[in-house]
Amino acid sequence: MRTRSPIDFRRLRRAALFVAVSASIAVPALADDVTGSVAPSSQPGASPSTSHAVVNDPNYQLGPGDHVRIIVYGQPDLTGEFQVDGSGKVAFPLVGNIDAGGQSASQLEKTITAKLQPDYLQDPRVSVEIMTYRPFYIVGEVKNPGNYPYTNGMTVINAIAMAGGFTYRARDDEFQITRAKDPTKRVVDANQLTEVHPGDVITVPERWF
Repeated sequence: MRTRSPIDFRRLRRAALFVAVSASIAVPALADDVTGSVAPSSQPGASPSTSHAVVNDPNYQLGPGDHVRIIVYGQPDLTGEFQVDGSGKVAFPLVGNIDAGGQSASQLEKTITAKLQPDYLQDPRVSVEIMTYRPFYIVGEVKNPGNYPYTNGMTVINAIAMAGGFTYRARDDEFQITRAKDPTKRVVDANQLTEVHPGDVITVPERWF
């Protein structure tokens, strides 16, 4: 008759403790994976957006570089994110290029609705959201001149900070801004607290030694 080996209770307790510790490590790691950020799925024909904070200024006029989300309810193939190109147009399915430059979001909604009906859709319901502003530009005596993403409430000193700060040659109390929304492109004087608008060009001049 075959005899059974005595049960080693100490070994069982050590094994149970190992399993418990392993589980306590694995669960938080799994939770981190589950709660981590997930990249949004892109829509066919849409331009990717660098930010998904919807802009809520009803009077904001669209221009080159702006990203918009156009929703045609019940029509997923016509819904997505689009960029206003350099000529102020949006390439939209079915109807082709649409003049978006100079229009507000609500005006663009009416334009798209008019182009879709009645040839393509009966009584389309269209919504336009501005997802990200076009960038502003900063040149002159800053460490990293170029274009940067615009955020609400930006001032000249905020823009300079984003560009790496002043060079040692910079004048730090007087600046010039070319307003994007001014069709004459007139240059205006500015100080550190002057408000910056999307598409503006900020010039930081050299100081006289």
